[in-house]
Amino acid sequence: MTNQRAEQAANILLAAAAVGVTVAVLRTPALRRVVWRLAVTALTGTLPVWVAREVRHAWSESGSPHV
Repeated sequence: MTNQRAEQAANILLAAAAVGVTVAVLRTPALRRVVWRLAVTALTGTLPVWVAREVRHAWSESGSPHV
């Protein structure tokens, strides 16, 4: 098996697993609630921290004085 074929097979298996997990989550109310809570946590906790870090980095790279 060539490297390209191996990567293609791995991609197909990962896509099938993702579809399977999505179906399981959509069919199970408890899993839907867990996924929803994790998504809200990521959007309200992780995303603002990432944006602030990126803005701080961009500001320092621009050469502007520190405020």
